[in-house]
Amino acid sequence: MAFRDLLHDVQSIGERTSLVHEMLNYSVERGNPPLIFDNIVESDGHSAAINVLTRDRICKTFDISPGDLIDMMAWAMENPSEPTIIREEDAHVFENKQDQVDLEKIPIPWHYPEDKGRYQSASVIIAQYGGIRNMSFHRQYLRDKNHTVARFVPRHLRQMMELAQENGDEVPIAVINGPDAVVLLAAAMSFNEPLDELKVASSLHLKLHGKPLELVELSNGIQIPADAEYAMEARITMETDDEGPYVDITGTVDGVRQEPVIVYDSLYHRNNPVFHALIQAEIEHRTLMGMPRAPTIKAAVAQVVPCTDVYLTDGGCGWLSSVVQIIPQREGDGVRAIHAALNGHKSMKQVIIVDADIDISNPSRVEWALMTRWQPDKDTIILSNQKGSSLDPSRSKDGLTSKIGMDATLDPNDDRSEFESVL
Repeated sequence: MAFRDLLHDVQSIGERTSLVHEMLNYSVERGNPPLIFDNIVESDGHSAAINVLTRDRICKTFDISPGDLIDMMAWAMENPSEPTIIREEDAHVFENKQDQVDLEKIPIPWHYPEDKGRYQSASVIIAQYGGIRNMSFHRQYLRDKNHTVARFVPRHLRQMMELAQENGDEVPIAVINGPDAVVLLAAAMSFNEPLDELKVASSLHLKLHGKPLELVELSNGIQIPADAEYAMEARITMETDDEGPYVDITGTVDGVRQEPVIVYDSLYHRNNPVFHALIQAEIEHRTLMGMPRAPTIKAAVAQVVPCTDVYLTDGGCGWLSSVVQIIPQREGDGVRAIHAALNGHKSMKQVIIVDADIDISNPSRVEWALMTRWQPDKDTIILSNQKGSSLDPSRSKDGLTSKIGMDATLDPNDDRSEFESVL
């Protein structure tokens, strides 16, 4: 399977559409359905897809439940495996090559007027340096035909880059867009210790497709998913430039910083390529932020009580708030689950614990559970002076926040007949 296999039943838009604000406006006016734009003013011969990478669509594509997907992601994290390397002539991503690199000809969008300009937000960087390989998402502002300016938060890739700079080296990278969904999910995962995300993607690919992930090697030595829509050879330079403003996951505007400049050397793409033009702060952004955290939350909660599902909420930007479904075994399991969940995802500031009969992706049913099974004075945990998320604009200047957990579960000894809904 490939990224384009997620595009089943997606509405195709044939009318002439600009990358500058028009895709966003078209989407918002229609309630943000899955869309493919096939007639782009700035990118003849290229299409762009938005709103296609969602929890429901991934589960429908692979015919699995959300809980099963979380379990498979957790298994892949614990059991990374080697991908398969194939020949260049067998790789779809090499079907076309630009004669001269021109990023302005591919469908990199400018969604919000508040953004600095055109940004690729769903492209993934694969880097190798010092014997370590890293795959992760980093937004990139399109500065000109063959340069971008990338925001690197202080995680593994930035550490790799800073080590290279100390040695006077550039970092060779690949930038890919539109790989298989398993690659996108693995790239969005974060680990305390360096872990090869492509090996995690390969194990997830094995679970969902029955075979390892196939990679092919670029001329700069970086291996990439062979069925990606786009692959670009590039280098992280020692030059910096302005990056931002940019509308981030919370829908608020992130400011201007000096960030590393990336120079692009080669650009490949499939026949009839489809660029993944994710709209930041919308459903795909929340999916990529939240879904990879669900396995770690579930694993933490499962240490204290059986946990059946986890959902990072839309209102919490797919990052700051979750609903956790458990099967209580003894009195107090809901409170124990609150503490475990907050430890499982330390950026989270709110968690609601519910029983297995509550649809955790439906905010109305979650609120119903609160209103019928939760007493604020005895079923609420509030923690002060906790380390907060950098994405939360309400945190204090020293990065601290308070956190809340609400237990909307029934004790095992309760008579459930008084609490069950007939709706």
